[in-house]
Amino acid sequence: MIFERVTRIAFGVASAFLMLLAFGLIAYAAYEVARDLVAYSVNIGTTLLEAVGYTVIAIAVFDVGKYLLEEEAIRAREMRQAAEARRSLTKFISTIAIAVFLEGLVAVFEAGKKDVPMMIYPTLLLFTGVMLLVGLGVYQRLSASVESETSDRDARQATRSKRAASTVKQ
Repeated sequence: MIFERVTRIAFGVASAFLMLLAFGLIAYAAYEVARDLVAYSVNIGTTLLEAVGYTVIAIAVFDVGKYLLEEEAIRAREMRQAAEARRSLTKFISTIAIAVFLEGLVAVFEAGKKDVPMMIYPTLLLFTGVMLLVGLGVYQRLSASVESETSDRDARQATRSKRAASTVKQ
């Protein structure tokens, strides 16, 4: 009981900290853009791309914090059904994949402007995003198949139980 409460508090504090860090990243990105705009900097394009990168990372960090808050601090329970777990994980991984793709695109533009041989790193990042989506698709397919088989089996068992109960009554 006390361990569960301490764990929930720890997850709540960690999620709040992650959300604050996300807001900090966005504030820093806004500050950098405003500073370069006011100074009429020639590097405004790079600053804008970096701001997009910070914002994308902030969204991913915020989503992780939100996930921890909802699933661990507030609910603090195991997911009751496979479909619920699948939806939650899909939402979480989708957000991370979007962040990876956006960061990869920003890195492609930055590398393309500065050093073309460095394009391998953004390319690998984009490939990682693709692998995340492929893995998510495989997980979705396998978990949906298992869920369908389990529900069919449960339905057959329920039908047998009803038949047995009606036979006993007669």
